[in-house]
Amino acid sequence: MSKLPFLAPALKRGIQIGVLSLTALLAACGSSGPIKFDDSYSSQGQNSRVRYLVLHYTAGDHATSLKVLTQRDVSAHYLISDERRPTVYRLVPEERRAWHAGIGSWYGFTDLNTGSIGIEIVNMGRMGNGRWEPYTQGQINTLKVLLKDLAQRHNISPRNIVGHSDVAPQRKTDPGPHFPWKELAQDGIGRWYKEAQARALLAQYATRPLPSASQVQAWLRKAGYETPESGMFDKATQNVIAAFQMHYRPARYDGILDAETAAILQSLD
Repeated sequence: MSKLPFLAPALKRGIQIGVLSLTALLAACGSSGPIKFDDSYSSQGQNSRVRYLVLHYTAGDHATSLKVLTQRDVSAHYLISDERRPTVYRLVPEERRAWHAGIGSWYGFTDLNTGSIGIEIVNMGRMGNGRWEPYTQGQINTLKVLLKDLAQRHNISPRNIVGHSDVAPQRKTDPGPHFPWKELAQDGIGRWYKEAQARALLAQYATRPLPSASQVQAWLRKAGYETPESGMFDKATQNVIAAFQMHYRPARYDGILDAETAAILQSLD
């Protein structure tokens, strides 16, 4: 009599086949020892899982940042300290998924934790009264070396070196207005806009109206940002504009479209 009377016949057959297969596999392993791997061949059909480099500030001091990033449900692949000679902590192996980006989107890709490397920089961020903590030059110099290495090894496009605020403009502001995106771009890291073209367009806006909300939303989406299609300068669209301004025109990042913002947006490489 079957020992499994409460199971349907098809399910019983499946279990019996599975048991036989597992028994055969264990017998094979027992007779031949551990699996032998041969690494002498490598497939051409592969690339890195990493498509993006996402930059953050920690909003905490050195000790707090280390504690949070190692003992809580948030992490990053790398942490750059604020010491005079910064230490780069490797907290998560690059082949593994760190929990740093959360809900966000860049060029329509939403699983950013899976497709990116997260880099945290010890920095308090927004300090109140409109003040933000500046980064040290040591931190930026260290970051440049790290970013160049990562971009080269993973073949990262310049447009995919971004801030947390770029991929999550509705809820994040890091790495903030003091982050030197232009300095990095001048050193060959990340995307920047054509400044001569932006100046020419800015002069033209002196005699013509600013673009419509629908046009600006379309340009922002083309630049990679997840943007509403409302045709209005609503709060969500203003948040995206503010994130764009913080990256490319940090002198003013109020989320209000002006001629300079429009000109820069049209002049991205």
